[in-house]
Amino acid sequence: MTRALSTPPVIVSGSLAGSPQPVLAAARGLVLRPWDPADAPAFLAAYQDAEIRRWHTRRPSTEGQVREWFEAYGEDWERERGGHWAVTDDGGTVLGRIALRGFDFDDGVAGAAYWVLPAARGAGVASSALAALTAWALDDAGFARLYLDHSTRNHASCRVATKSGYALEGTMRSAALHDDGRHDMHLHARVREA
Repeated sequence: MTRALSTPPVIVSGSLAGSPQPVLAAARGLVLRPWDPADAPAFLAAYQDAEIRRWHTRRPSTEGQVREWFEAYGEDWERERGGHWAVTDDGGTVLGRIALRGFDFDDGVAGAAYWVLPAARGAGVASSALAALTAWALDDAGFARLYLDHSTRNHASCRVATKSGYALEGTMRSAALHDDGRHDMHLHARVREA
């Protein structure tokens, strides 16, 4: 006997660009919202943090460059390439960043990325933000698979991924260049339940 499978929602090219980038509520009173030019000082300050610098080789060096990045983030949404959100508390203070990049509508796949400012670390900010973004991407937007990668040396990011239900799928050898050389990268993924 063959069991019929329900048809999951499918993300369609053109379905996101016609709407504004969503503002998402997360646990702990967190809000995920598009970046605003007024966030440039907080964003630039984040890249002065040693931990963020350690894991991100592409970094802005001026507030003007940050604003250019924010404009590119807006274009990513309009062209359906990705979405970039500030993670804030309910008062609007920036606590971190989360993104969904590399939208592939044919396969229903996108990649997640995040960082959290030092003052907000250890409070569940990254995992709460990732859970909210994941729920939106899989349930509302219709993606079938989300993935993320991080250096095998970045144990905090590994804990966030695992806590958020992203299964470790394997290790990509020498997959990314960091300031101290090439790193092996863990690949994690979450798939929409049938």
